[in-house]
Amino acid sequence: MLKSVIFDMDGLMVDTESLLQTFWCKAANQLGYPMTKKHVLGIRSLSSKYAIPQLKNLFGDDFDYYAVRALRIKMMNDYISKNGLVKKNGLDELLQYLKTTNLKIAVATATDFQRTQIYLKSVKVFDYFDKIICGDMIENGKPEPDIYIEASKQLSLEPNECIALEDSPNGILSAYKAGCMPIMIPDLTEPDMETSKLLFAKCKNLSDVIPIINKLL
Repeated sequence: MLKSVIFDMDGLMVDTESLLQTFWCKAANQLGYPMTKKHVLGIRSLSSKYAIPQLKNLFGDDFDYYAVRALRIKMMNDYISKNGLVKKNGLDELLQYLKTTNLKIAVATATDFQRTQIYLKSVKVFDYFDKIICGDMIENGKPEPDIYIEASKQLSLEPNECIALEDSPNGILSAYKAGCMPIMIPDLTEPDMETSKLLFAKCKNLSDVIPIINKLL
């Protein structure tokens, strides 16, 4: 029986993935690394534990992940403070619908808690969630299942009682490994064949998740 819906954040609730692409590249290029948007797609939702070896393999052992990341965060924060964030289509409708049910609602994001709080408050959805689990709260980030296992634990549920909403392949893999029901709402790319095999469903936007939930209640 369905008892919870767990949301990713970047690219799912807020339109940050395109910003991440832009500012990872700008920061890396400024520090002398030829990163392109295609490279950034490969590290979507990855924690540093998994992103660092991947990027070192691409750009050499001298790739300074933490320096690039720090510059990327500064550039992106400056942009967001001036321009704000765009909320993804259907988010308000889905959250308002979920509040009419008995389902618990959580966030499972690779982003740290401080920035998660800022982002969700900026689009006025922070108070909807019963639990917020972030990348700095677990040992192994996505695509490992830790964050979804921890989210279901904090909700006092089993993973198979939870829908997981994700926009990226790494997030879908994390949810699938945990035993959740993964639903993909693609952002920058459509699922490839391997990712498609892991999906419970695929939707165009967040409001399209509502009829799927209705059938499970």
